[in-house]
Amino acid sequence: MSKLVAFAAIQGAYNIVSKAEGKLKKTLEKYGPEQKLEFPNTAYYLPIIYSILGIPVKTLADAKKPMEICRGLLPSHIKNVYHLPYLGPLLDAGMAAILAEEIVEAIRYIEDPGFYLTSEEIDEASGKIWLGAAEDVIFRKRGIEFVDGSAPGFAAIVGAAPDPETAKKIAEEYQKKNLYVFMAGNQNGTTFSEQLLEAGVQIGWNTRLVPFGPDISAAVFALGFANRAAMAFGGVQPGDAKKMLLYNKDRIFAFVNALGDVGAEWAANAAGCVNWGFPTIADTDIPEILPTGVCTYEHVVANVPHDQMVQRSVEIRGLKVTVADVPVPVAYGPAFEGERVRGEDIYLESGGGRTEAVEWVTTKNINEVEDGKVEVIGPDLDQLTPPAQLPLAIVAEVAGRKMQEDFEPILERQIHHLINYAQGLMHIGQRDIAWVRISKAAVDKGLRLSDIGRILHAKFHQDFGAIFDKVQVKIYTEKKKVSELLTKARAVYAKRDARIEGMTDETTDTFYSCTLCQSFAPSHVCVISPERTGLCGAYNWMDCKAAFEINPTGPNQPIPKGDMLDPKLGQWKGTNDFVLNASRQKIAQVSLYSMMVDPMTTCGCCECIAAVLPMCNGIMTVGRDYTGMTPCGMKFTTLAGSAGGGAVTPGFLGHSKYNITQRKWLSGDGGLLRLVWLPKMLKDELRERLHKRCEEIGIPDFIDRIADETIGLTEDEILPFLEEKKHPALTMESILE
Repeated sequence: MSKLVAFAAIQGAYNIVSKAEGKLKKTLEKYGPEQKLEFPNTAYYLPIIYSILGIPVKTLADAKKPMEICRGLLPSHIKNVYHLPYLGPLLDAGMAAILAEEIVEAIRYIEDPGFYLTSEEIDEASGKIWLGAAEDVIFRKRGIEFVDGSAPGFAAIVGAAPDPETAKKIAEEYQKKNLYVFMAGNQNGTTFSEQLLEAGVQIGWNTRLVPFGPDISAAVFALGFANRAAMAFGGVQPGDAKKMLLYNKDRIFAFVNALGDVGAEWAANAAGCVNWGFPTIADTDIPEILPTGVCTYEHVVANVPHDQMVQRSVEIRGLKVTVADVPVPVAYGPAFEGERVRGEDIYLESGGGRTEAVEWVTTKNINEVEDGKVEVIGPDLDQLTPPAQLPLAIVAEVAGRKMQEDFEPILERQIHHLINYAQGLMHIGQRDIAWVRISKAAVDKGLRLSDIGRILHAKFHQDFGAIFDKVQVKIYTEKKKVSELLTKARAVYAKRDARIEGMTDETTDTFYSCTLCQSFAPSHVCVISPERTGLCGAYNWMDCKAAFEINPTGPNQPIPKGDMLDPKLGQWKGTNDFVLNASRQKIAQVSLYSMMVDPMTTCGCCECIAAVLPMCNGIMTVGRDYTGMTPCGMKFTTLAGSAGGGAVTPGFLGHSKYNITQRKWLSGDGGLLRLVWLPKMLKDELRERLHKRCEEIGIPDFIDRIADETIGLTEDEILPFLEEKKHPALTMESILE
């Protein structure tokens, strides 16, 4: 390794630590030691310091100890004669720089609270484009994509490209590979994020192009995101630095692209990232670190041309990227799913209350379907003048020996994602509440409505080819025909819903597993039954049945129930045997209907977490969209940190929103009648289904007896309300017995 790179990185770390010490000292003098120090609306305190050192930084006073550790990590400066390897001191210097920069960025939240937006999207009109630390609602939503593989990794880009067009090409190439791009730092005041905006590229979490901040220190938000994922989804304990860094090397496929001149402080940050196993690939002539060891392959690689930057980065990180070949004239991939088509950009708008719109997958006889045939019945895009509005019906007709009616809604649900992956095409909703917008830029590139059919044909075959043989797509834009199809589709929707709602756990001998999240939480096993959807909300029993048909060796395996062991708790010999094996002998038995006795593991992807409220003799549950305090004394983020990672935690349970209104939800503990508190936003979201369940249990006004945050945020505050409303939980047997 070059002595020069070690010298520069160590000098840069000294500079960073000294500046951080000075800033902390001044901030302490101005605000006092009790001043709160945090990244707002996030768990894990300052996540890098907490995960690496195990120190929860809550106040400015708490920051002094990690700052002392930073100073202690700084190695001696490189001398002319140096007989020890340089890598060890280099890594220590890099870690010191990263830890110190996290304190600097946290202080910025105190000194300039409006600098970073707390949002998924930027506000370009007001000039606020820096997003800083991802709030936990955003982190949970996006972190799941690293669990299920839809986001194979991220590129941390620091600096700026030579020009906006080069920046756009690099960013879009990463988007096509489904990678996130985390952006920080500048070159002489120019940032990669601003270059993308100048080139007309949408940035923000929704497009996977995330502008963390204009300074190199904002790179801590990328590393902090990775460490939060390890703690939230992987069960890595705070303070276990070795396991944390190895976890990131093996499971979070990330790397740094350094664009522009690399000074001493940039070198220190690059050295810091090497600790995580994240290599740096630069476009300038900097000293290289080529031996493998800490990173999978080379640690620092220089002089990479911009047109080779993406491919070389992926190779050096050892990342395997699979990209679908979809025959459309625009870029295609999950990174474009969150793209928005607004105002002046709209070429065509359908649905969304403007016109009728419907999507329908229906099964046909094999001789009725011509595979790959796409028809547009009515005007196509080249016959319109923007901004145009049209009714729209997308009908996919599938056929095959293995195709079943139960699979139709599975395929239908995918239409949202598959259409949204096309750049310049925005899709919201499903069934008869679909809303589609197509941009002028996409039409200029040659996009036509027939391309929607080509997308569905290609992706249905790629992802679901095991359950059907042929698919043809018909796209209608004639008002009369769309109205006719809408009526037919609604009749089918009603029939499907009645069939799913009518299923019970007693009517099937087979449940299904979901071990998709074991990539992050190795001991987690989700058991999914007709009356217990997956805790992430994305999988129900029929989804798993279809998934098994599609991929017999995948994460959704059939579980023969076997002998009933406990009908109240929901335990069967077959489910226990499966969980013991699938959890690698970590979990011996599991209750499908209880959070008090052998509750199911939680991976961190859950939509909601339920917790016991002993004083109220009941339970509360909170969705991850609610960021406030709850009566159990913890916010959702703290609950997820305690109960996630594949842990079994009696008194706490992760579950889906839909599960709350299923008949077997926590029936072993008293069921819905135990529910004494949930956030108003969740109550309103589930109101219709909750009202139906309340009528079924014989208490039509039960929903009005459930407290929410407008009533109180502690058990003491909500108990009088429960007593006044005569909540049934107060007279039930003790939940703790």
